[in-house]
Amino acid sequence: MTGPRQPQWFHFGPWVFSVDAAETLIATTPRSPQHLDVTAWATAYGLTQLDDPNPRVVSLIGPTSNALNRAYAMTTDLTKPVIVGQVSVNGHPAAPLLIDGTHRRYRAWREHVPRLPAYLLTTEETRQIQDNVLLGPGRTLTTPPSS
Repeated sequence: MTGPRQPQWFHFGPWVFSVDAAETLIATTPRSPQHLDVTAWATAYGLTQLDDPNPRVVSLIGPTSNALNRAYAMTTDLTKPVIVGQVSVNGHPAAPLLIDGTHRRYRAWREHVPRLPAYLLTTEETRQIQDNVLLGPGRTLTTPPSS
């Protein structure tokens, strides 16, 4: 018997993103999935180096070799779209950031699947699901505290 499902969070630097809130947002504002290039994203996140016994590079944004559950990854549903947010820092143009789907992307890369379906969030939608670990829920580096 299992208990209630634990909330899902994606951690990136000082931020956390609620996967549950992203899924709710997508359900309430439906959109068509886009196509994510598996090899390009797997390379960017360092997934192509995870199984190398003599790694020559270190990924700055992907999981470490001992942080990815490979057995679980190989059971994931590749038809479920991954979630990509858009992050803008200090007025710089938004950059894509995978919020949910690292295990699916690893499996797709290992199985030579060229593309995965992906839901894309806008910058504003990404801000709605983002919290700042250092500042607390609902706060960002540019959001003043409420009184």
